[in-house]
Amino acid sequence: MKVEAGNAIKQDALVVGVTGHRFLSKKHCVRNGVVEALSRIVAAFPNRSLAALSSLAEGSDQIVAEEALRMPGTELIVPLPFRLSEYAGSFVSDESREGLDRLLPMATEIVVLPEKETRQEAYCALGQYLAESCDVLLAVWDGEPAQGPGGTADVVNHARALGKPLVIVLAGNREPGTNTPATLGNSQGSVVTERFPPI
Repeated sequence: MKVEAGNAIKQDALVVGVTGHRFLSKKHCVRNGVVEALSRIVAAFPNRSLAALSSLAEGSDQIVAEEALRMPGTELIVPLPFRLSEYAGSFVSDESREGLDRLLPMATEIVVLPEKETRQEAYCALGQYLAESCDVLLAVWDGEPAQGPGGTADVVNHARALGKPLVIVLAGNREPGTNTPATLGNSQGSVVTERFPPI
């Protein structure tokens, strides 16, 4: 299904934008952190159904989508930086492609963003769309600068500039120039929030 950007989200839902690292170590710690992050969002914004806004990239995006969909009434909105066939071809592992194939049919809507001249521009536009379209941003992030255009740090910084509430699951990124995930040690999977209402 293809819809125009901006038409996919129910007005009464709390839209949780999702961004995060693709390659993760200690995934069980990250998943536990995501569960805690979602619980904090529900507690801070009661009586709102959730709409997870996730591009279903490998790693963090798929973990958040899986855990959000376990919560009753949650919708999944999938924004894509370019057409699906090209996007799926960018996935590195069979596991991540299988995750995309499994989760995509659960989406309420798929939003294919307007075409850009380069992939870098497309990923930057996706990050801007996530930050601008969400009510809350959930980021699986190490707190460091992005390793490429439109990376997690760029999305977080854009959401901060817009004054959006943030919930951050601390997690190591990949080693620069590789797909080898790093860890934050005992902090891996810890949760911090910014601009959250008191619970």
